[in-house]
Amino acid sequence: MSIVLARVDNRLIHGQVLEAWIPTTKADCIVVANNDLAGAEMRKKLMAAAVPRGIQVIIESVENSAKFVLAADNSGLRVMVLFASPEDALQAYVMGVHFPQLNLGNLHRPQGVHQLGCTVTLDHADIANLTELETRGVEINLQCVPSDRQRGWRSMIKKK
Repeated sequence: MSIVLARVDNRLIHGQVLEAWIPTTKADCIVVANNDLAGAEMRKKLMAAAVPRGIQVIIESVENSAKFVLAADNSGLRVMVLFASPEDALQAYVMGVHFPQLNLGNLHRPQGVHQLGCTVTLDHADIANLTELETRGVEINLQCVPSDRQRGWRSMIKKK
């Protein structure tokens, strides 16, 4: 299995993912790893219904998503993994879902302490989780859509 994109976006499956990221990455499988959504059957059905035919959709808890990604019989898939938060991304990484880069696309925190551009606000827990991912070798960038320039999250914090 090839992880073609690991992305934090609290909207999870939505237009930017379907119209910009899927064609760019040529992903044929979307894995949504989020404990809250995993238990919300109606939301899962609505989200999955938006995905074009031919693209497999897995919406599960972080633990079950990790098991799917790590399963040997999925080796031919080009997977996009979507997380609602840096916490979900770190949890999956600790469980063995290793991705070299993490894309911060959209994350709004009402109690956010750092506004990174117009689409990402981080709170203290987010910063701690991203820092831990960084110490494990993950490169973390902000990029809404593929045509945007990647910007390192650390440099964005320092500008504020």
